[in-house]
Amino acid sequence: MDLGIRGKRALVCASSKGLGLGCAEALAQAGVDLLMNARGTEALEASAQDICDRFGVRVDTLACDVTDEGARAELIERAKGVDILVTNAGGPPPGVWSDWDREDFIKAIDANMLTPIALMKALLPQMMDAGWGRVVNITSQSVKAPIAALGLSNSARAGLTGYVAGTSRQVAGKGVTINNLLPGIHATDRAISLDTGVAKAQGISMDEARDQRAATIPTGRYGTRQEFGATCAFLCSQHAGFIVGQNILLDGGATNMTI
Repeated sequence: MDLGIRGKRALVCASSKGLGLGCAEALAQAGVDLLMNARGTEALEASAQDICDRFGVRVDTLACDVTDEGARAELIERAKGVDILVTNAGGPPPGVWSDWDREDFIKAIDANMLTPIALMKALLPQMMDAGWGRVVNITSQSVKAPIAALGLSNSARAGLTGYVAGTSRQVAGKGVTINNLLPGIHATDRAISLDTGVAKAQGISMDEARDQRAATIPTGRYGTRQEFGATCAFLCSQHAGFIVGQNILLDGGATNMTI
């Protein structure tokens, strides 16, 4: 399918690896030029060069921590004129309710709620003026069904979800859509981190921890960055203009719910 976005330009945050990289690859395959961001310069430049070589699109990079206000201001300046925004930031560490203090919540909210809001607030006006734009926020399956060990993530991402629910309906009339992608477990560094925690807590191997988690997923496996990226690219396409303010699960059926 031709997604109809060849020649558009996208900012994809945290895109040197994992789900962000999957989104960047899928958009590039559709002919979208990229501004890629991540904290680590080496991994970012390697991923950007690989995408440029494979898909022949223009790829710019800015290595910075998007949760830092000064760095984010520089990124926003570089992103002027983008048609597509994909927000993404690593989730806060797991734990239990008694582990977390006020500062832990502030850090999680800043990274996983206030940072994407700041990016949207800065870039939505230009999309509205142009009469076309796409925003996809990478959040978590925990928005639909909270995960006890991810209380920090549950809280911050729920706040972002509420913001998007209202904002998306205010900008849709200008040709701009905002939607959220809710990943379940995917074969990324985040999965390694979570499985490592389980392995240590239960005194089992990483393979056992992975198999144990995979057994809770109806598909019997972890997701891939490629299939996640393909969904993101569709939401950014010309065909998705009637999808507004939605929270789309990509979890292999792991979240047991009817709606």
